[in-house]
Amino acid sequence: MTSIWLQFLLMVLPWWLRRSALRLIFGYEIDQSARIGLSLISVRTLRMGPKARIGHLTRVKGLQELSIGEAASLGNLNWVTAFPSGHAAHFTADPARNPSLVIERHAAITHRHLIDCTDRVVVGEFSTVAGWRSQILTHAIDIRLSRQSAASVSIGRYCFVGTGVVILKGACLPDYSVLSAGSVLANAMSDAAMLYSGVPAVAVKPLDRGSAYFQRTQGFVN
Repeated sequence: MTSIWLQFLLMVLPWWLRRSALRLIFGYEIDQSARIGLSLISVRTLRMGPKARIGHLTRVKGLQELSIGEAASLGNLNWVTAFPSGHAAHFTADPARNPSLVIERHAAITHRHLIDCTDRVVVGEFSTVAGWRSQILTHAIDIRLSRQSAASVSIGRYCFVGTGVVILKGACLPDYSVLSAGSVLANAMSDAAMLYSGVPAVAVKPLDRGSAYFQRTQGFVN
């Protein structure tokens, strides 16, 4: 709680001074060209590469690590949370879980998404979690065993995730794939360069790896 109020106080500072304070007080690794907007970041480890961005009014808490690569971004009004590690009474069947979010270089999570990082979430390089109000969930109740369980979520390289989707624990979207708007990805898919769609999502048709989106050398689509 103390760190939250301290970060509130730091927000009144010019960014260059606030960045220095975050480095000194919390040990965060923030590149000179990276920037955090008016957002609260409560994580053990923060790494932000060159030109990495966190937008305004985003809340990140409970994570072991938040890593945002070169020219990658976490947009505005996102809620990123995790059940912290080290609590003996919870998730005892998943001792190796890693509460973290990794956004690789030139990848982007846009605005107003809900991301549960009770286990690791990775967004691969040049991928986009687009639109708004999508959910990524890494934990759920195991009905058979009547207990909480967690599993990581992986979004591959050069993927496009449409608006309003749900991605469930253990799911994987392979490289160069598209998850269409409103879909529910419930499993680890294996075929790259594929359009996945539906509830639950299934492979619909192959995609052309030569498409311009898959050839980008920077993360932002004009």
